[in-house]
Amino acid sequence: MHKILLSAFMLIACLTGCAVNPVTGENQLSLVSEAQELEIGRKNYAPLRQAQGGDYVVDKKLTAYVSEVGQKLAAVSDRRLPYEFKVLNSSVPNAWALPGGKISLNRGLLVELESEAELAAVLGHEITHAAAKHTVSSMSRGMLIQGAVLATVVGTQDKEYAQLAALGAGIGAQLVTQKYGRDAERESDFYGMKYMSKAGYDPQGAVDLQRTFVRLSESKNQDWLSGLFASHPPSRERVENNIQTLTILPGGGERGEQRYHSMTAHLKRTQPAYEAYDEGRKALEEDDLSKALRLAKKAIDLEPKEGHFHALLGDIEEKKEEYGKAKRHYSKAVRLNNGFFYYYLKRGQVNDRLNVSTAAKRDLEKSIQLLPTANAYTLLGNIAKREGDITSAKSYYSKAASNKTKQGKLAYRSLMEIDLQDNPQKYIKIRTGLDNNGRLKAELTNPTPGDVKNVVVTVRYRDSSGVIRSVKRAYRGELMAGKKRVVDLGFSSLTQSQLVNINAVVTGANLSK
Repeated sequence: MHKILLSAFMLIACLTGCAVNPVTGENQLSLVSEAQELEIGRKNYAPLRQAQGGDYVVDKKLTAYVSEVGQKLAAVSDRRLPYEFKVLNSSVPNAWALPGGKISLNRGLLVELESEAELAAVLGHEITHAAAKHTVSSMSRGMLIQGAVLATVVGTQDKEYAQLAALGAGIGAQLVTQKYGRDAERESDFYGMKYMSKAGYDPQGAVDLQRTFVRLSESKNQDWLSGLFASHPPSRERVENNIQTLTILPGGGERGEQRYHSMTAHLKRTQPAYEAYDEGRKALEEDDLSKALRLAKKAIDLEPKEGHFHALLGDIEEKKEEYGKAKRHYSKAVRLNNGFFYYYLKRGQVNDRLNVSTAAKRDLEKSIQLLPTANAYTLLGNIAKREGDITSAKSYYSKAASNKTKQGKLAYRSLMEIDLQDNPQKYIKIRTGLDNNGRLKAELTNPTPGDVKNVVVTVRYRDSSGVIRSVKRAYRGELMAGKKRVVDLGFSSLTQSQLVNINAVVTGANLSK
């Protein structure tokens, strides 16, 4: 049955969802419209950059330079899109493209390149991913599978899996971290080299780049394995393919070594500062505060204009519970870069510790504007709860609880503390049935992260005279988080037809301490 539904769905998809690849001219599956494609890129671009270190702003000329090279390549590409190019403040060597032409390169990749031609090779590759709709094609295949699942679900009336048919809130991160198939990588290498040549660059740069990538991958460098190679795996086959592509392209072209070294001179000169910062972050995670402090100061001596370094000092002081000092460091980070969520989030946290609620709320709201986080929503919920604004507290906790992290679970518990007694049915699930003796039983399920007790079930039924009556059944034991419990509701000798006229709902519960 499932195979029949899947085949039928695939036939419908092929009839309605095939489109022409604007780069290759071949037919490909596309269940995402161009308007949706552009909206996905527009909506996810800024928050994804925030989540990966924010924009690199110390040397704004560098981003302008990367954008200039990118737009030069975009102008000769096979598809007109609202292309954007940003440099991210991350040491992980990586580059990615969102649908709609939203492209980012990490600072950690730029320090490894040796020429403008190599930069053009990276950008041309990412431009092709966007222009050829590689990401939305992958999305369409995923939606096809989800649609087939949904068709099966409809046939079985199982509503629990209906959510698989919709794109989730975390789709942006999936688009960036997904691994492209070999065909997509081959296409991006091939057409990226064509764009390089048309834009006046020497496509030999793409061969040199892939050779470097293969060498680095064979050295098992963890930074590379967790960065660019996770989504763009290199291979000797790709090197050979690029060499073959060289034979059909015009010879020569700009390599731009001198210009590239000139434009990246500040970045490469301050690379030791970022290496010290990365080591300092690791030291802080290991609770070696003296080492973290020494490395943070070293980083600042080498590059005083980097907000990340001052934020590291703030994190060190926060861990020492020196909240006033931490606040000063976070404020310095904000002055250096007022567009990164983390500085506002951390300053909001220490303002809360210092009982400066107005400033804390202002900082936390600003951090959410840049990147919504469970941490910020939870703190805002805590402040609202202290101020007696229970409605706002519930709203903040609910938003934080939608995040399936440890922080999200803590927010869920906080939400339960103020909402469980008012709305127990939102948290404790119930379904009823008859046992072999015709007794009415209820299966109580606690899907929440908190243990509950004193569950009250109200049973409404129509008596023999047609009058609606209700009785309450209280169960004093604990219902542990993630567990189920079957209880007797006190009705016996019932038939399935009588069960239809009985309604049982959870009307009371307390959170266990």
